[in-house]
Amino acid sequence: MRLWSLHPSLLDRAALIAGWREALLAQKVLRGQTTGYRHHPQLVRFRDGTSTAPGAPAPAPGALISAYLHGLADEADRRGYRFRRELVLARPAPDGSLTVTTGQLALELEHLRRKVSVRAPEWLAHLDRAAPHPLFVVVDGPIEPWERATA
Repeated sequence: MRLWSLHPSLLDRAALIAGWREALLAQKVLRGQTTGYRHHPQLVRFRDGTSTAPGAPAPAPGALISAYLHGLADEADRRGYRFRRELVLARPAPDGSLTVTTGQLALELEHLRRKVSVRAPEWLAHLDRAAPHPLFVVVDGPIEPWERATA
């Protein structure tokens, strides 16, 4: 399971479609509707919900994954794909509800570049910068502690 912190516009076709499927699975896991993947490290940030608003309570995991899914669906709409938004089951958290570190974004961009260089080398031109998914606000820092991929 890979829930990219990168902006959906950076994802090639395969990553966008796989990201949608995997985020729908994450939604089921976070709602307790499946026993698989319950301890997957990619879900830590959605469960812990580090809010970017000082002193504000963190949004519920369902609202966070809903905002994540809507970000993917917005990009799918832009590309003319048909992602079924009715599968998103909660009201989304606002943009910028979670933080992501500069180190995490850099790792993910490099990870995506390696994948794209094999399956869609023409997409590499899109990967010149690491912009975050609208759900995230970037903060300085190393790779996130939940990350299992290596640089």
